[in-house]
Amino acid sequence: MTDLEAAARISLYAPSVFNTQPWKWRISGDTMTLYADRSRALAATDPDGRLLLLSCGAALHHARVALAAAGHRVRVERLCDPGEPDLLARITVTGEQPADPVAARLRDAAPRRRTDRRAYADRPVTDAQLTTLRRAVEAEAAYLHVVRRDQMPMLAISAQLAGDAEELDPAYREELRHWTNRPQGSGDGVPAATAVRPALRRVPVRDFVPDGEAGLEAGTGYDAGTAYVIIFGLTDRPADVLRGGEAMSALLLAATADGLATSPLSDAVEVEWPRQLLRGLLAGIGEPYIGVRIGYAESPTPPPAAPRREPSDVIEKVRP
Repeated sequence: MTDLEAAARISLYAPSVFNTQPWKWRISGDTMTLYADRSRALAATDPDGRLLLLSCGAALHHARVALAAAGHRVRVERLCDPGEPDLLARITVTGEQPADPVAARLRDAAPRRRTDRRAYADRPVTDAQLTTLRRAVEAEAAYLHVVRRDQMPMLAISAQLAGDAEELDPAYREELRHWTNRPQGSGDGVPAATAVRPALRRVPVRDFVPDGEAGLEAGTGYDAGTAYVIIFGLTDRPADVLRGGEAMSALLLAATADGLATSPLSDAVEVEWPRQLLRGLLAGIGEPYIGVRIGYAESPTPPPAAPRREPSDVIEKVRP
């Protein structure tokens, strides 16, 4: 297996909306090319494709981290062919360099990362930890807003409004049903085993099995020590949203490596009016890409891993 194929395999651990994993890789010689897989787009939940681009950006960052950890110097071209909108990025190995120990730490965190929707413990996330995460996000050309205590009601309202609107949408409910009832061996979607039963929370958490039984209890915590952050950029142009996905990956991997639990919160950016409220939290200076809940897990037992697609379904190797 080449290092490029190994990097594409690491990207399979990247987070994605409804765990759709909407990307494909084509590897030829010293180049690996990332494509959007529009057959996995969410027409009701993500009609503008922003979350699809965020998901693909996360896969791109996972692959970049793996190559840096293996000692490769690379050139990254993003959205490099306007005439081919599904072509999102091209990574070309341009030389060798010492293996990056920071990248290796993030690469090793990728298989351990989980979306943990359970309530987190009272132990607070420190300012120093948040500063480290902010630097990780800014290194990927995006920005991080830490939601202040006085802003928490607005964040909770945004999530609640979005959840209520989506629950009233038959197309959304059908999309949710499709991606939470995947065929055995599909390697994607959100199985009930990883969902959390409804409970009182500081910020509502999406109910992935409204008509069934979730596999996890929320726990006794109330997210008292939890930090809520918003990853944002200056525009919602595709290139910036893709970079936002890379920033999301950088934050999630750095948090995991530091022993923190995380859970992306996309509900409030999926519906226009709640997304407008999030813009208000940013003082109108940017476009919110996604929220993330960060804290310490109550239980030493991690939640079940999300299913992953087979590499052969995602990675195509062609002769140069």
